[in-house]
Amino acid sequence: MVKEFDVDLGDGATLHAYDTGGTGSVVFWHHGTPNIGAPPAPLLAAAERLGLRWVSHDRPGYGGSTPRPGRTIASAASDVAKIADALEIENFAVFGHSGGGPHALACAALLPERVSAVVGVASMAPYDVEGLDWFAGMGAAGVESLTAALAGRAEKADYEASAEYDAEMFTASDHAALKDDWAWILEVVGPAVEGGPGGLIDDDLAYVAPWGFQPSDVEAPVLLLHGGADRIAPLAHGEWLARQCPTAELRRFPEEGHVSVLRHGEGALEWLAGHR
Repeated sequence: MVKEFDVDLGDGATLHAYDTGGTGSVVFWHHGTPNIGAPPAPLLAAAERLGLRWVSHDRPGYGGSTPRPGRTIASAASDVAKIADALEIENFAVFGHSGGGPHALACAALLPERVSAVVGVASMAPYDVEGLDWFAGMGAAGVESLTAALAGRAEKADYEASAEYDAEMFTASDHAALKDDWAWILEVVGPAVEGGPGGLIDDDLAYVAPWGFQPSDVEAPVLLLHGGADRIAPLAHGEWLARQCPTAELRRFPEEGHVSVLRHGEGALEWLAGHR
C-alpha cells in the first residue's frame, strides 16, 4: 500500500509525496519527464523482498506539487530533505530514471551526509560540458524539444503547444517493455500532463541550464545503468557521467533502450541493498 501525503513548504507551496512505509532502508525514487512521482510499481515486489522502502514525490509543477518556475536540478536536494525530515528519515539512497538521474545525483552531491548510494538509469548528463556531444544519437523529437528549451521559456512553451508524440524516440525493445512489464510508465505520464506542460517545461529548462553542482562532487557509491540503443539519453551521457563520478560503476546493456533498460532495475536494487 502506497501512502500519499503533502508536505507544506511554509510559503504557500506544497510537495505531493509517496511512501510505501515499513521499517526498511529508504530509497528515494526520482521520476522521469513527464511523469508523476509514484514509486515504480514494477519494482515494488523486489524492494519488499530486499527490505527496502520507497519514498518519492511529484517534482514541482507535476501532479499535486505546486509549480516552481525557475527551479534547478539542485532544487531537488532541498525538496527531498524536507520530505525526509517530515518522515523523520535521516539517511537514504536515491534512484533516478531518465531525467530523474540528474535529480538523484543532486541529492548525493548536496546532501552528502544523508545519501548512502545512488542509482541512475538512462540518466542525462549536463549540457555543454567538455568531452560530450550532447545531442549525438538523440532522436529528432528530443533534439527539437531541448533546442527549444535552450532558446528560453517562451520558445519552449510555443514548441510544446504544438508538439506531437514521436514513437520513434523509443526502440523496439522499449515498445515491448511498454506493452508488458513496464506498461506502468504510461500510467504515470497521463496524470503528469493532464494539467498542462508546465512541469515538463520546467524540467527541460533545468536540464539545459547549469545544474547547481558538479557530478564529480558526488562521493557516495554510484551505479549507472544505460542502454546502448537509447535514443532519448544516449549511452554517451552515461559514459560521461561515469568518467566524472569518482565512485561510479557503469553497466552497459547494448540492446536496451530508454525504458527497457529498467528491466535491470531489480539488479540495481540488489546493489543498493548492499550499500545500506
